[in-house]
Amino acid sequence: MGLLILPGLLVALALSVWAAVAGGTWWLIAVVIFGLLLLLGLYDLLQRRHSILRNFPVLGHMRFLLEEMRPEVQQYFIERNYDGRPYDRDTRTVIYERAKGINGEQAFGTERDVNAVGYEYIVHSTAPLEPPAEQPRVLVGGPDCTKPYRMALLNVSAMSFGALSANAIRALNAGAAAGGFAHDTGEGGLTDYHLEGGGDLVWEIGSGYFGARTKDGDFDPDMFADKAAHAQVKCVSLKLSQGAKPGIGGVLPAAKVSKEIAEARGVPQGEKCVSPAAHKVFRTPRDLVLFIARMRELADGKPTGFKMCVGSRVELLAICKAMVAENITPDFIIVDGSEGGTGAAPLEFEDHVGVPLTDGLITMHNALVGTGLRDRIRIGASGKVSTGIDVVKRIAQGADYTNAARAMMMAVGCIQAQMCHTNRCPVGVTTQDPKRARALNVPDKTERVTHFQQATVAQAQQLIAAMGLTGPHELHPSMLHRRLDHTTTRTYSELYDWLEPRELLADAPEGWAVDWDAADPDRFVPHARSSEGVSA
Repeated sequence: MGLLILPGLLVALALSVWAAVAGGTWWLIAVVIFGLLLLLGLYDLLQRRHSILRNFPVLGHMRFLLEEMRPEVQQYFIERNYDGRPYDRDTRTVIYERAKGINGEQAFGTERDVNAVGYEYIVHSTAPLEPPAEQPRVLVGGPDCTKPYRMALLNVSAMSFGALSANAIRALNAGAAAGGFAHDTGEGGLTDYHLEGGGDLVWEIGSGYFGARTKDGDFDPDMFADKAAHAQVKCVSLKLSQGAKPGIGGVLPAAKVSKEIAEARGVPQGEKCVSPAAHKVFRTPRDLVLFIARMRELADGKPTGFKMCVGSRVELLAICKAMVAENITPDFIIVDGSEGGTGAAPLEFEDHVGVPLTDGLITMHNALVGTGLRDRIRIGASGKVSTGIDVVKRIAQGADYTNAARAMMMAVGCIQAQMCHTNRCPVGVTTQDPKRARALNVPDKTERVTHFQQATVAQAQQLIAAMGLTGPHELHPSMLHRRLDHTTTRTYSELYDWLEPRELLADAPEGWAVDWDAADPDRFVPHARSSEGVSA
């Protein structure tokens, strides 16, 4: 580890002093150099603002030096270690600066190619408004909910204890408490670290039912009801799939399954912890809808919903048909885009499975509108939400609120080293190694989480006001523009077909009719197939 540099410097200093005493006058220079480096290392070890310096004293300064070299050297030495879909330099800078409470302005204007295919923008009003002082809220709670919750426009997306360190969870939750927004627990269970900071929680249950699990790995309703009754648990959510790895379960490497993790999840210590790909509590769309109602009853009327990366449109419509048939709806649905991140997943699943957030979000919105359910269900959007314009875009595309994971990780110090699965995170964010996790200073990172959320939402409000709108509820697909080629732009209202309320129930339009007819509320059928060429 980087902490070995201090004993090394101490030995080098001692040898230099011995050589200088023995008559090597030039060794006095080495004494001064190694002495100063040792003092710097001790300072790095004791300071509490920079996690990487606490874990890598002296050596960690190289990172900050490279950050000062813009743009070519920084691009090469830092971005070359990121995956194929990194945040660009401007976005990373904005996240870090807003987390530190620094204004996100920059000189010289945009570095975007505004003539590039795919460039998106909004248009301002000649009579812009002043943004409101307070953050807007979204009331989550349908007709069967007795304890609705006022959700912020930007919240902490699902990240489990186990995937993240205890200190990272503490900072996220305390930051949510200070800023008045929600913190999704992820599927790794409801732990003391989620409760210490006093922040509002969305308790997520996955296919492993961690935290509400029998010894055989089934759902335990009594345990679930007991924990869902906690005052900080404001909503409960059933995870159907995750954007970065849809269609497979979650995996926590054995190296990260400590005694503490094992107790929180109800699994053996030191063994790889696997969430099954499919749920045991339902087998059909109707079963799913009925289980959501059961969860809400067990949670004493708190908002209940599910999270999914949109896959088969036939299956999504089957779920909607089941909702209509049973007159049961979730209070919210979180749409997770396939571009979302994760600490560990096969490359093929990360890059080639699942529907991207834009298409998934619009498909979900249309399906609910077309079945007359949209006014009962709030839609959350997650998948690379990091700036104010991301919030605005997603709401214009059909969401009611947004969640952020990677950007929140960066607010607590993540440098995207891509070592999450190794348990050797250099800044203590995604590790269960106590020596590495200690580098993450909870009070400092708590402030950064709060600053980032408040600044990002404030920027979203400023963008909305610049459009001449009074709030996010006035955003519409016609207000978001996309360049198709060098001479053609279209708004999202022109690019996509938007269904009218209950249109699917009355007469499914062309483009939807085949999938609608194939959707069965009593079985999951992934794809609509033509009858041609199919034998009995």
